[in-house]
Amino acid sequence: MPYLQEMIHRLEVGPWFRYLRITAVCLGVLLLAVGYNWMSFRNFNSQEAMDAAQVARNLSEGKGYTTLYIRPISVHLVKQRNEAKKEAVSPGQSPDPARLKQMHPDLANAPGYPVVLAGLMKVLPFRYAHDPTSPFWNSDGRFARCQPDFLIAVINQLLFLGVLALTFLVARRLFDPAVAWLSVGLLLGCELLWRFSVSGLSTMLLLVIFMGLVWFLVALEEEAREPKHGPARLFLLAGAVGVLVGLGALTRYSFGWIIIPVSVFILLFGGARRGALCLIPLLTLVLMLAPWVYRNWTLSGLPFGTATYAILEGTFLFPENRLARSLEPDFSVMFLRPFIHKFLGNAREIIGNDLPTLGGSWVTAFFLVGLLLGFRNLAIRRLRYFLMGALGLFVVVQALGRTQLSVDSPEVNSENLLVLLTPLVLVYGVSLFYLLLDQINFTPVSLRSGAVGLFGFIVCLPLLLTFLPPKSSPVAYPPYFPPRIEQVGSWMREQELMMSDIPWAVAWYGRRQCIWLTHNAQSEFFAVNDYLKPIRALYLTPQTMDNRFLSQWVRPGEHSWGSFILSSMVRREIPAGFPLRKAPSGFLPEQLFLSDWDRWKAPPEPIPTTE
Repeated sequence: MPYLQEMIHRLEVGPWFRYLRITAVCLGVLLLAVGYNWMSFRNFNSQEAMDAAQVARNLSEGKGYTTLYIRPISVHLVKQRNEAKKEAVSPGQSPDPARLKQMHPDLANAPGYPVVLAGLMKVLPFRYAHDPTSPFWNSDGRFARCQPDFLIAVINQLLFLGVLALTFLVARRLFDPAVAWLSVGLLLGCELLWRFSVSGLSTMLLLVIFMGLVWFLVALEEEAREPKHGPARLFLLAGAVGVLVGLGALTRYSFGWIIIPVSVFILLFGGARRGALCLIPLLTLVLMLAPWVYRNWTLSGLPFGTATYAILEGTFLFPENRLARSLEPDFSVMFLRPFIHKFLGNAREIIGNDLPTLGGSWVTAFFLVGLLLGFRNLAIRRLRYFLMGALGLFVVVQALGRTQLSVDSPEVNSENLLVLLTPLVLVYGVSLFYLLLDQINFTPVSLRSGAVGLFGFIVCLPLLLTFLPPKSSPVAYPPYFPPRIEQVGSWMREQELMMSDIPWAVAWYGRRQCIWLTHNAQSEFFAVNDYLKPIRALYLTPQTMDNRFLSQWVRPGEHSWGSFILSSMVRREIPAGFPLRKAPSGFLPEQLFLSDWDRWKAPPEPIPTTE
């Protein structure tokens, strides 16, 4: 009996209670992740996620930083650069200035996220060929989940846990444990972040970097205000800030602009050595970016490859995806008006739609009001200036860098920089909530806990509703159906070139080199086929087959892909002179596959599996 009483005492007030609470929290988070994945996980629906994943796989297989997803603009840049260098061709080797007859260098992605994925692909059992016999990856004998997509989602959800931990540490350092715990709870219940976690994008990795940056900025400000460890610590903290900014810029180029509010923050609150401290992050960022910028410049003549043109995409000079799909873009007519129009149009949308829901919930209202409060803690007040500076900067950078990616997926895309502020938005919003709560005299006191619980329940309601039926389809079709894309890829030999309206998916699921659909089915198609590398197959999906009839099929003219599809489907004949004339059954009317010979009648070429 005394032993039983001692056990109960340890569970209630002793050290065991702490371990029991930690175990319960971990189990709760695990159940939440399992439940969300069961109800809401889908295979990748973002071209950026598939693009980064296939680049990472090439890295992990020793093929260098190369890509199977070929953008025509990248072909233009590499070809132009190699022709300018006039490199000699080895005897017996055909000229290949566009580098299509070998692995094409990737000029679109920052290296940080693909490098992380490549390392994990070396360790984890990635199986790229779909297994139709496994019950978890199939449902009632039909495809349900893609194993590599699911593993990458789990990796990002582990990074999400890192974001939670860093948010707790920052909130507890600035405020108190109550604010820290509620902030983490609301962050865990943020439906928008869960969508990012299964999207395959680099956002979770960037959130970890950003919250680490905030932690070191807070530590630097406190050390400068109340020195405890000597001047060396200040310089070490400034170096750590620079490293994190550099890692963020190598994960997503646009993040590098955060160096501006970082420098201003250090200049204002860095103490007597603020000038020297301010230079350290800037120099660190330059040193970290320099090798990668040199690599891109050598290959393409641009510091950030095709990403350098992001500010041009989406203007009336290059609407939608026109620039990325251009083999010979015209940059002769350049003036300021397109950029002004792009900035004003996108900024209006960001301020009107994105800012009010910053952080994925209406806690943004608490955050915006909380910015006006005069906090007694000096560190809280000073960090607030950094937060406002980052907010203003991200609005400008996001408005100017917005492309068709944001149109296709308005919230969950790599151009959404405002989502990085979600943890701090919640922390400042929760702090105001507790200040208001302290003004209310609760009788009985237990009502206070009920008010906190109700607040958390309402904020997390969008996530909770995802656990209710109907269950979302695990397949992001249209246009992506991995088994079909894998089948199409198996018909092609490894070195052959395809053309498709979803080349990123063919590169990831089909593991074959694929160039983005050109603007027309005549001159630009043959410019690739006849002069760069023969195109052995054409694969069109609902991305093109389900386009608008008048504006996207008829108006572009008789040589458009819309006219090509109409001729193929209505007249049942391929336009004269087109080299790809063989089509398997079972694709039309939703998809179209054309090849130079009946590949589907031959034994399929196996796609290698990396485990």
